Amino acid sequence: MASIRSHSHPEVSVLAPNVPAMYEMHFGVPMSGAVLNTINLRLDARTISVLLRHSGSKLIFVDPQSLPLLYDALCLLPHSHQPPRVVPIEDPYEENANSSVLSAAVGGLTYEKLIEMGDPEFKWVRPKSEWDPMVLNYTSGTTSAPKGVVHCHRGLYIVTVDSLIDWSVPKRPVYLWTLPMFHANGWSYPWGIAAAGGTNVCLRRFDAATIYAALATHRVTHMCGAPVVLNMLANAPDSARKPLPGTVRILTAGAPPPAAVLHRVEALGFSVGHGYGLTETGGMALSCAWKVEWDRLPAAERARLKARQGVRTLAMTDIDVIDRATGRSVRRDGATMGEIVLRGGYVMLGYLKDEEGTSRAVRPDGWFYTGDVGVMHSDGYVEIKDRSKDVIISGGENVSSVEVESVLYGHPAVNEAAVVARPDDYWGETTCAFVSMKEGVAAPPTEAEVIAWCRERMPHYMAPKTVVLKPELPKTSTGKVQKYLLREMAKAMGSPGPSRM
Repeated sequence: MASIRSHSHPEVSVLAPNVPAMYEMHFGVPMSGAVLNTINLRLDARTISVLLRHSGSKLIFVDPQSLPLLYDALCLLPHSHQPPRVVPIEDPYEENANSSVLSAAVGGLTYEKLIEMGDPEFKWVRPKSEWDPMVLNYTSGTTSAPKGVVHCHRGLYIVTVDSLIDWSVPKRPVYLWTLPMFHANGWSYPWGIAAAGGTNVCLRRFDAATIYAALATHRVTHMCGAPVVLNMLANAPDSARKPLPGTVRILTAGAPPPAAVLHRVEALGFSVGHGYGLTETGGMALSCAWKVEWDRLPAAERARLKARQGVRTLAMTDIDVIDRATGRSVRRDGATMGEIVLRGGYVMLGYLKDEEGTSRAVRPDGWFYTGDVGVMHSDGYVEIKDRSKDVIISGGENVSSVEVESVLYGHPAVNEAAVVARPDDYWGETTCAFVSMKEGVAAPPTEAEVIAWCRERMPHYMAPKTVVLKPELPKTSTGKVQKYLLREMAKAMGSPGPSRM
């Protein structure tokens, strides 16, 4: 990556939620010849400090709500490191925002002031090569060893056009921003919605009532979100809901959506599309392309099929599920698990300043090893079964945490479910489920009742041996459950004792 990243491409970071300025910078920063780095605003100060140092950012735009966090991060930079210049972003809709912005502005320079000072005749800086870097995105879970994904102009153009085609986005859509733009650049849709002449409805923060109100007020046609957003819509109380303005199309990805949640959301009038991608692909690489004949199937079966990740999108060259030990394709039986690998024009250039990590992930023949465990069905559709680190090996049997979670989501009282491994002196590992319940459930089930319910619906070796009820599961800002925290909790529990279930 050192040969790809040159000093002629300065780094510009943004620490902001889904506000108009964040959207605008997806255009303005690359058009100025710089590389855009959108930072997850849910990270802590230490991690942000690590990212700013690793990226070498020269300038950082910051939302007023994140100013204290940024200043804490800047204080943690080494004295030898030149900190980036801070430019605060005004927000007239936030109380006391402007006063904090003005007090933070160095020399009175704010985002809006910078725009006013701009030259309306400025000719944007075109890349010398389509392979020049355009964005830098750090993967979630970044620690002291950050993984900075670098994408080029060419790759982002391909994935943007590919995403518009695959989702059949029409001219002039009305798009609601619930998916964070700092997450893989909003799956390429900042550029895609502009290309389609669409309207962007920006939400700084949201809950179910806010989403339903925005859908009705602005007559929204499209939105993206992690499965947690679907769950939020499906479980919203009647007081939070408003009639939909028409069919609202939702594209979900980020984690395998439970079939039960898909079924409930579509019953409300939403049309759900499902895809699969990673920060390393910049957007969707797989799409659960819908077949007309599936419309005649029962609702539960339709939801099960839609929960699969699908087939390659038009512009992704090739996909496969391989046996990591042999490198050969697994059987297309929907049961034999292997690693999902991808090859195509919008796979990342590599990880910034990490040649070893890049060579492990992207092989000389162009195949990108995702680290996701999946199966290939007889019809060519891929289905994720787990992250490789999340497969539970109990008594020599591989247990897919995703499959167990899918069953748990079918319980009428369950709101959220996440499954991890708990150490066991006899079995090696056993299944441990962390579960939150829906609001308003008159008689929530006990841990033992949840276990018994699962054992009626799956092989006993797969069923949870431990269930932990929590008010809410820890999640990242993009809606992914923070399984590493749950794994630590399960590990701290120790072995449950001489169970032989």
